[in-house]
Amino acid sequence: MLDKNSKIYIAGHHGLVGSAIWNNLLSRGYSNLVGRTHKELDLTDQLAVRRFFDEERPDAVVLAAAFVGGIMANNLYRADFIMMNMKIQCNVISEAYSHGVKKLLFLGSTCIYPRDAEQPMKETALLTGPLEYTNEEYAIAKIAGLKMCESYNLQYGTNYIAVMPTNLYGPNDNFHLENSHVMPAMMRKIYLAKLIHDGDWAAIRKDLTIRPVGANIKENGVASAASEAASAGRCAAPSAAAVTSAAASAAAGEAVRYVIDGSSDEALIRKVLGFYGISDNHVALWGTGKPLREFLWSEDMADASVYLLLNVDFKDIIGIEKYSSVHYGISADGVVDRNHSTGRGGAIPSLGEIRNCHINIGTGKELTIRELSELIVKTVGFTGTVTFDPSKPDGTPRKLIDVTKLHSLGWTHKIEITDGVQKLYDWYKGSLE
Repeated sequence: MLDKNSKIYIAGHHGLVGSAIWNNLLSRGYSNLVGRTHKELDLTDQLAVRRFFDEERPDAVVLAAAFVGGIMANNLYRADFIMMNMKIQCNVISEAYSHGVKKLLFLGSTCIYPRDAEQPMKETALLTGPLEYTNEEYAIAKIAGLKMCESYNLQYGTNYIAVMPTNLYGPNDNFHLENSHVMPAMMRKIYLAKLIHDGDWAAIRKDLTIRPVGANIKENGVASAASEAASAGRCAAPSAAAVTSAAASAAAGEAVRYVIDGSSDEALIRKVLGFYGISDNHVALWGTGKPLREFLWSEDMADASVYLLLNVDFKDIIGIEKYSSVHYGISADGVVDRNHSTGRGGAIPSLGEIRNCHINIGTGKELTIRELSELIVKTVGFTGTVTFDPSKPDGTPRKLIDVTKLHSLGWTHKIEITDGVQKLYDWYKGSLE
């Protein structure tokens, strides 16, 4: 069991998930925490990860780092999502094992479940049907991660736990319009549409200064591209080469990349925000608004994760004290070589099939995307209209998880969605000051 002096490495400690877990551990008196930014440690670099573990020798690891994004990013950058996440997971989990880490907590996602899984989704629904296509690669990577934890436990006798949080929101959320999840993206769109209607361009520019927005927009003709390139929102006009390049791209029917910030021209700001369905007192959202979603406040998720890290072991989840041959004296310090089996530990086939050992983390409650938009509209004080575009994909029709296992282990959520949306909006406004 971990004590207050245990060194705990939190991978992804600046993100929505990792920062909440970091703060929760601190509040419990666990101050020997280790974190590295992406700039300091690239988790996709195997040698860099190995050097980090050589130097730090953590007692426990929380793997909260991931390559994430919303439905648009998942659908567009499919190779990136599966490869980046697989690299991160393989590197951290393998080095945690080789460096004798006592406890590891892996954070996945409820997108691991089949698109049409029976609702609410129990842990046993895993691998019982096709995944949602728009986030298939991310889901497969997360399934691989939880299976790594499960398999290391059964072969090597480790104590790795995998948790699958539902849709999260909270402090340090990502409000990037291209890559953020549904709630922060929707909140920012509604907020900006309100500011446009109010004519509050100072607030709009402050928002864009802190969080610039980019878009790849197909132009109707050369003149349009050249004109926009010339007014690219910066103090200095772009070079002739940039204008020529934009014009050439438009002529070829290619998308032109525009990035707006606080110094950008008002016309260009309206254009790029319009690309994301944001205009004067109006927001257009993807899909029908009918899909049902469950949302969990990130600090609740952190509390659940830390509770499990500190109080629940793999044996508690499966109800078996000795689940690996290592527990009966078989060594596991040999070289991994398919031509011999000396020193490789081993699972115990006589125990039968041990699977679905991960734990859902959520509220067990849901609302439609349309109902979420209405809640955000009320919270922001938006007097305009929100419409839905049914020609765009909805994603999974429903994603409600069964939290019976989590409750049986002694934890339940505290923050309800109405309070949570207000807390998120307050945090977002505070981040702009």
